[in-house]
Amino acid sequence: MSELFAEDEVELQSLVKQFLRSISDKISSAPSPECAEEILLHLEETDKNFHNYEFVKYLRQYVENALGSVVEEETNNLTREDGQHATGSGHDTLIHAVTERTRYSAEYQQMIHTLKNTMITVVESLKNKSEEDQLRKEEMHQEKQHRQSNIQFTDNCSDSGSSFSQSYGFFRQEQLQILAEKLDSSKPKEVRWEALKVLCRAPTSDVLSCESWSSLRLNLCVALSEPDPDLSDNALRFFAKSLSSSPLNVTREIYTSLAKSVESSFLSHKLSFPSGSATIDINRPEISHLLKQIRLMNDFQKEVTNFWIRHPEKYMEEVIENTFSLLSFHHEHGSPGTERVLEPVHLLALLDIKATWFKKWMHGYYSRAVILRLLERKYKSVAVAALQQCIKYNESCERFTNDTTESEEQRSIGLVQRSVYSGKELEYCCFVHSLCVLGKLIIYTNGKKLFPIKIRKYKDPVTLTDLVVILLNIMYKHPRPLDGDCSHAGSDVLSPSTLVMEALWMLCEQTECATECLYQTPVIEKLLAPVIALLNGQKAELKSPAATLSLIADILARIANTDRGLALFLFEKNLVAAHSERTFAAHIIVQFTQRLLDKELPSLCESDMPHSLCGAFILVCRQMYNTCDGLQVLRPYGLHKALAAAWKKTSSLSERVQTPVPGAGAGSSTQELQNILIWEETLLDSLLNFGATPKGLLLLQQTGAINECVSYMFSRFTKKLQVSSCEKFGYGVMVTQVAATAPGVVALHSSGFIRALVLELWSVLECSSDDVRVVRPKPTPIDPIDRSCLKSFLYLVNLLSSSQSVWELLGRQPLANKSEYTLREMPTSIPDLIDRLIAVNSDVKIHSLFRYEESHTFGLRLLNVLCCNLDSFLLLESQYNICSMLLQSQMRNVTDPDSSEGTIIIDSLSVERNHVLVRVSVIGGPSERRLPPRDLQEGEGEHPYPWPWFSCYPVPRCYTLDPPDILHTSPDSEISAFLSSWKDPKNDGSWMEACRTLYCKVMASKPNVLTGKVLADLLEKVVAHLSNSASECFFSPARYKAEEKTVKNAVLSSVEQLGINTCLKYGIYLRLLKEEAANDLALLMKHVKIFLSTQRVKTSSELITHQEGYPGHDWLASTVFLIMAGNMEKSLCLLVSLSSLLTSAFIWPARIHASIHFPKEVAESGIPPVYWCTAHYVEMLLKAEVPLVHSAFKMSGFTPSQMCLHWLTQCFWNYLDWTEICHYICTCVVMGPDYQVYMCVAIFKHLQPDILQHTQSQELQVFLKEEPIQGFSFTNHLEFMGVLEHKYRDIVLTDMKMI
Repeated sequence: MSELFAEDEVELQSLVKQFLRSISDKISSAPSPECAEEILLHLEETDKNFHNYEFVKYLRQYVENALGSVVEEETNNLTREDGQHATGSGHDTLIHAVTERTRYSAEYQQMIHTLKNTMITVVESLKNKSEEDQLRKEEMHQEKQHRQSNIQFTDNCSDSGSSFSQSYGFFRQEQLQILAEKLDSSKPKEVRWEALKVLCRAPTSDVLSCESWSSLRLNLCVALSEPDPDLSDNALRFFAKSLSSSPLNVTREIYTSLAKSVESSFLSHKLSFPSGSATIDINRPEISHLLKQIRLMNDFQKEVTNFWIRHPEKYMEEVIENTFSLLSFHHEHGSPGTERVLEPVHLLALLDIKATWFKKWMHGYYSRAVILRLLERKYKSVAVAALQQCIKYNESCERFTNDTTESEEQRSIGLVQRSVYSGKELEYCCFVHSLCVLGKLIIYTNGKKLFPIKIRKYKDPVTLTDLVVILLNIMYKHPRPLDGDCSHAGSDVLSPSTLVMEALWMLCEQTECATECLYQTPVIEKLLAPVIALLNGQKAELKSPAATLSLIADILARIANTDRGLALFLFEKNLVAAHSERTFAAHIIVQFTQRLLDKELPSLCESDMPHSLCGAFILVCRQMYNTCDGLQVLRPYGLHKALAAAWKKTSSLSERVQTPVPGAGAGSSTQELQNILIWEETLLDSLLNFGATPKGLLLLQQTGAINECVSYMFSRFTKKLQVSSCEKFGYGVMVTQVAATAPGVVALHSSGFIRALVLELWSVLECSSDDVRVVRPKPTPIDPIDRSCLKSFLYLVNLLSSSQSVWELLGRQPLANKSEYTLREMPTSIPDLIDRLIAVNSDVKIHSLFRYEESHTFGLRLLNVLCCNLDSFLLLESQYNICSMLLQSQMRNVTDPDSSEGTIIIDSLSVERNHVLVRVSVIGGPSERRLPPRDLQEGEGEHPYPWPWFSCYPVPRCYTLDPPDILHTSPDSEISAFLSSWKDPKNDGSWMEACRTLYCKVMASKPNVLTGKVLADLLEKVVAHLSNSASECFFSPARYKAEEKTVKNAVLSSVEQLGINTCLKYGIYLRLLKEEAANDLALLMKHVKIFLSTQRVKTSSELITHQEGYPGHDWLASTVFLIMAGNMEKSLCLLVSLSSLLTSAFIWPARIHASIHFPKEVAESGIPPVYWCTAHYVEMLLKAEVPLVHSAFKMSGFTPSQMCLHWLTQCFWNYLDWTEICHYICTCVVMGPDYQVYMCVAIFKHLQPDILQHTQSQELQVFLKEEPIQGFSFTNHLEFMGVLEHKYRDIVLTDMKMI
């Protein structure tokens, strides 16, 4: 169809007209031409009859005729070129390609051109016909008007049509002056009425800009207040037209006139409405007329915020001031009777019950500042009136809620639109409006400054706290939706409890507001008064106790979710409980929760919602015990045991509920089962949240429900759900916390979490998600780890951060090393991942990877992070010969593999392997070893990688820095003099105190003195003194004497042998040991192994870490051996004596592993005290002392406890220099084990700038693991540690003594 014939045009016109008539409702409902256009563009999506319209069928046939042959030809061409079948993703690719080619074809361009010209012709013809019809109608209308009208100026105005089919007259000034005179109140009604009709047809711009506008406006206001609806309605119509089509500088005058007219009408009529249940009809002429005016004002109020910022502030201020002037209007109340005065706020509340207008006005600072200034200086009575309404409603609550009969009547009439309201309903509407206004006011600083407010008949001014208490009292009286609340009866949205809760939620979200309004003793007392009453065996004065208590729990949970609110519950004695003793809110809440769990409150247990109520209070407790501070307070109550018992009981019930049988009445059984399952999930979720802290994780493990809790967490984690309604973060932190321990990672493995993580990683790393690679190829990654894989990489780092987790997942797990890997074979476990991505030691494995370089680089990066943990490295090396594999790979990656003279090829893999080899082969702190960078040099003329390669040992010397100077002789110093004067201080209680004072002094002034012989002597004498003191000896004194034959026959594991070699290399580098010291170190390790085996329980645990003694190397014993310069006897004596001290439980992980000194459930838990005690308090102190670091960890999904466990387990080897490691050991022995906590906090504080920076770049955990602790020294932070000791020793050391 390249040309349009006459018959085609007629047919197409008919089809277009028919199509437009069919969709006329959709187009006419559009508020603007743009919206109408948008409706047409999306008509196919929204109109189910779209393809049935004749016009659409015509267009489809037209396109088929024009392009059918083109599409068929292109399809055949592409199919022949690509040779692919038109199915699946290939089909999508084919369609995409055909479409692209067709769009750029000459036939397509010709079709579009012809169709466009055709439609323009058709539409122009339709428009011309439409205009002709419109002109004929207008002529007939004008002739009719001319015959009927006798107005003298009708012949002097010219009418013209517009695009909106409206006729306007262009008026001269003289005509408008005549209209103003005719509108004068002295003129007859008919004359005024005709003048108003003409004025309504006149262009608004002409009227508002005429010279006689001021007199016109006055006469219009008079007409507006006339009782005759013919006059008042026409005047209101003109005002409505002016408000909708005029700029703010004009509409403010109209609005002012409306406000003044309404105010004067209220003043003259003195309207009233009956109190109580008597009704008022708003269709009464005087009320209906006022309602229309206020409706027009309210519509303007809600729209004016969209444009008033574009005008001078004085215009906006005038609108606001006139509104407040109207709302502050009050009649002087006469004697109380059955009638109440009707005020403007009553009608405004009927129209806009939730004060939407005020919320919009308060949203922007531009208008909010003006509102608050006017309220403070001139119209405070508006706030006073709103407060009075709330107080009044509170006082009437008792009789209001007890009137159930009238509530039923209100319900029946409240579900339909009506015009008759009772006085009670009108008052309630006003209360809702006032509450919404007050709720918005008090969330802003200047709004709070309006309080306290002096209220008539009240002796004391009402404060913000008083207001919150009043609102709570209202909520207590109406816990459920109020029946018959004006026209919204039966709606929970307007129930008193919902409105109060909305206001309190807004306060909870604003820290400053919550502090001033909610975190006050009277408010907490009011919230917990029913709880205390029920605990004391009294009756709670509540209409519906269960419903009200659920609302109370909701508020308490939101308060406990903030730091300030949590501190209020935990540390402030602001409640009077039994026997008039003041107590903490946390204690009341947890006691009440336990009573609910144990069903010891019959009045509540008989209700329909015992589980939901109990769950609400458990959530409050959860907000407390998922923090270190909160768990410290709640732990004595054993809430975890009560939750576990309830879960076990519920779990057994769910198994006993009968399965519904077809044909039987299964409704109640299904509902019962559903309720039980919901309650079971609530209990599991609550137990799971104990895992948010290190000590809580130990409690969770002891309940025996850790596997079920982790499985539940995994089910929510896969759905990307938040932890709770109060938590802003997902389960990332909790997964990391759980993965730090052996039982936790076993639970993660059994839940399927690790399998899902590995599969997701593989799909991102090796499998492309882009099916149309030809059209839009995926960009080549430039980072070593692509951004798409970074999340999975960090999850793996978090999962494998702890050496215990690595042992559980990799211990006794050989690599597959298959002779063939299919391309579809995907790894499903950590050993599989190591086999495919790290141990790529054969051509078969290389060819099985689609993206060999990227995937192997990913694996080497992961290996590097794993090897940062020395125990993890020793396991990998002992099982998989990692170092040998890396050296062989370097040897193969040369320019000439067949000769021994080839140079190593510089690529990303060889650089990564070199970095890993140096890391695992060289031991030392930040100033003792040098790790090669991974970046290539970019300077001109420079070698791209100047660092030496190696494919066999020894490691090039450039990676080892000069060793520190260690004093091997005892110089003349205060410490030496003090120790040389030591006789037998067994009974001298002041000796240890003097030693600590001197130690702090020397550490502050000459820390380098405390090395070598001096340090060894100090440790020997302090440990000897403490182990001989009955008050300092925490464990029973150890007596060890092994037979030589027993020691000789003792066998060290391959991990221990590798650990000995590592320590020997470090000792030789430090010049503390010689080559022959290897036998002494091995002998010491055998003695320690035999000695500690007698200190362990015989466990039936299935954990790998409990099968063969301590999992890993004894780094504390090795450190002592180095301190003693290789003296085996002294080292053993010191370790045996140290084992009786409390300090040994924390600085010596091997000594306390599965110790007989613990309760059996703790010893078998597989969680060391350095985690559930030291790391727990590190997290607690970080939140208080270094909050930015604490927040950074939470945002990153990593935990401080994991890094503490890592550092402390290997005695800071590779993270601190040797001198600082010695100071760490010595400080914990001399100053006390709690200094281990303070030191970790000091390190995190020292690293704060780096932690914040790397959190932003999403590599915090990688930075903390790979990088040594640069620039840290005990000397610089000893004062800070002393401050922490002064503040927290009572808590930390006391709890350490309770292990």
